[in-house]
Amino acid sequence: MDSSGTSTQHTSGHATESDRVMPDLSNTTIAFAHMSSWDLWRATWLFRIIGNRRISAVGQAITKVALALHLPIKGMIKATIFKQFCGGETIEESLGTAEKLAESGIGTILDHSVEGQDDEEALDHAMHEVLRTIAAASERNDIPFCVFKPTGISRTELLEEVSSGKELGPDEMEEWARVQGRMERLCQAAFDADVPLLVDAEESWLQPAIDGMVERMMQRFNTKKAIIYNTLQLYRHDRLDFLRTCLVKAEGEGYHLGLKLVRGAYMEKERERARVMGYPSPIHEDKAAVDSDYDAAIELCLDHLERIAFMAGTHNEKSSMLLARLMDERRIPHTDERICFAQLLGMSDNISYNLAAANYRVAKYVPYGPVRKVLPYLIRRAAENTSVKGQTGRELGMIMKERALRRWHRPDRE
Repeated sequence: MDSSGTSTQHTSGHATESDRVMPDLSNTTIAFAHMSSWDLWRATWLFRIIGNRRISAVGQAITKVALALHLPIKGMIKATIFKQFCGGETIEESLGTAEKLAESGIGTILDHSVEGQDDEEALDHAMHEVLRTIAAASERNDIPFCVFKPTGISRTELLEEVSSGKELGPDEMEEWARVQGRMERLCQAAFDADVPLLVDAEESWLQPAIDGMVERMMQRFNTKKAIIYNTLQLYRHDRLDFLRTCLVKAEGEGYHLGLKLVRGAYMEKERERARVMGYPSPIHEDKAAVDSDYDAAIELCLDHLERIAFMAGTHNEKSSMLLARLMDERRIPHTDERICFAQLLGMSDNISYNLAAANYRVAKYVPYGPVRKVLPYLIRRAAENTSVKGQTGRELGMIMKERALRRWHRPDRE
């Protein structure tokens, strides 16, 4: 056992007998063993509200107004949607969530989810908060990754200007130097602590500046293994080719690629901006094309594990099972350090807990921060849930199935 109370698993060598046990993602007994019947009831009505666009929109508006007027609703938010999707208001509070996840063999990715702050003081504060998560992870085996949003350390408009190739004035050049300094400080801390650091993706018009910074950090810090990870949003039709280009460059220059593979979170926003501004949408035309690119990216990464370490950040059962099956077919140990599955806290527990029960490496994104400041994140998550076809229905169906099983197996029915 390690200092955090979790079992130490093998991370290299050949696949064992236990590594050939394929998960059953429909097993709700395993998926919700960590939840009481009360927790399941709360999650039921929460997903019902989130799944109703009209009710969800009204609730979001009322909540914003209530918080703006300083009405006493923080306790209600913290006991409901915050409890479902967040680890706590601070790192210290979130460590309790990390310990509970570790009991099921699931790691924690502490995600400081305060958004929309662009002044220099706030950007420096965000950097220092990420440094604190790296320090916490360096002392615990149940926090295998750290993460940050580039818009947490840079003014959004500046990222857009750099991405577009606009010539910066003297003040902007100094500001951009400070952004790169924050990036370098975070990556150096992760390297020194030997803690992999995920750099989240942003909208397509901000991403070129981010890709450039992350590439430079990988060239510098990923010489022995992947420490710095870029994020690829595979709903963009150019990202699979971008992955191939990154691989060729990494092979040629002798560094390792760290990659988090996601489908993407800004589809409607991306398409609308492209329509309004009159340029071709960067987003695939349909879900089938996105799924095809995502699964192709998984296979490409597996084909080049000597050069790539990657995280499959997905709530898609088919893609999760594809990766699990391919690992078994290729005799890759379930706990190989170069591969990890990840989902958001409070979502897709049938994927996370069943994969972990089959000994795969799994981590949950655990957002944290003051309730009032994390609210924009929570509202965005609610909106994303309603926009992803069938997502809330699947969540609700799994929860209702487990509630029915528990009612059927009560002692008074025996």
